[in-house]
Amino acid sequence: MTASPPPASSQHTTHHEHEQAKDSVTDPRAVQLARIFSLLRLAIVVTVVVVLIWLVGDVLMVIFAATLVAVILHNLAGIVERHTRLPYWLALTAVVVVLIAALTALIWSSGPEISEQAVKLRTALSEQAHSLRDRMGNSSIGRMILDNLPSSLGGNEPSSGGSGFGSLAGSMTGFVSSAFGAAGTLAVILIAGLYFAISPELYVNGMLRLVPHEYRKTSRDLLLTAGRTLWAWTAGQALDMTVVGLLSFIGLWCIGVPLALALGVVAGLANFIPYIGAFVGAVPAVLIALSQGTREGFMVMGLYAAIQFFEGNVMAPLIQRHAVQMPPGLTILSQTIFGTILGVPGLILASPLTAALLATADRATPKLEDDERV
Repeated sequence: MTASPPPASSQHTTHHEHEQAKDSVTDPRAVQLARIFSLLRLAIVVTVVVVLIWLVGDVLMVIFAATLVAVILHNLAGIVERHTRLPYWLALTAVVVVLIAALTALIWSSGPEISEQAVKLRTALSEQAHSLRDRMGNSSIGRMILDNLPSSLGGNEPSSGGSGFGSLAGSMTGFVSSAFGAAGTLAVILIAGLYFAISPELYVNGMLRLVPHEYRKTSRDLLLTAGRTLWAWTAGQALDMTVVGLLSFIGLWCIGVPLALALGVVAGLANFIPYIGAFVGAVPAVLIALSQGTREGFMVMGLYAAIQFFEGNVMAPLIQRHAVQMPPGLTILSQTIFGTILGVPGLILASPLTAALLATADRATPKLEDDERV
């Protein structure tokens, strides 16, 4: 028994509905409205994110710093776990104990000397900065430079003569005193990072519960990509900082510059911030060397130029081959943006944050075909 065909009226209705749907899809006005809606939605999302960063940026930086600590501890524990077959919690405990023991040994052996040299370095920098500013104030060119230089970099303040270079010296060496002022924040970051590393699945799954079910697998892949990128960037940057710090200390000691150990530590720590950190780490050494004489000052400039040439042309390519490669222009731009919005914490964490964002964006978007490349 064959089924009877549908009535002509129903066929006409169905055909009419298909035509309306087709017209609505191909209607240029509908397409234009859809594009406008997408742009408005993107603008609203970007605005909300920017306002959120502006309002609670400090909290977000603390969370990101704790996440970075957790990534480091988790991957170090993973290395120990693979080589010793220990359970993860025992491997993590071993990593924490070794790190605490190494830090304690460093403080016990070199802590008093580094602390003493740090205090002397701050005093010497303040003296040299004021002396340099006085010498510049005695010449017309120097006064013109001071008048046009921002007060944060040592220039004259419009309302008063200002002691700009004293401010500059304080900003260059303020990490010594501000480190103790930020001890509470540092403790929160370390403790939170340790808890994140103890049970990362708990926190990752908690974040994924906020994501719609159909996007959870993709979100998990993006989170894993960001974690691997942060570990690769941190491991490469740690090696880079160690080499720069050691070369700076050895070079300054050979030249005969006072406080070589403290200046080497400053150069190594400052190199955590790519490009800008090289300048920040070199300025204190140059100022101290100038107090010994013009010859020593130029020798230190040459030393730091040689170290940065070696770091940029030998160390960086070797590290980036196994770690993360970031375009220099994008790195500096991200440091400027995050530093402007979030201050010093944003400047310090701009590079790892940008590396993670680049990796997740690269993972989430399709590759360009050969005919689409510029």
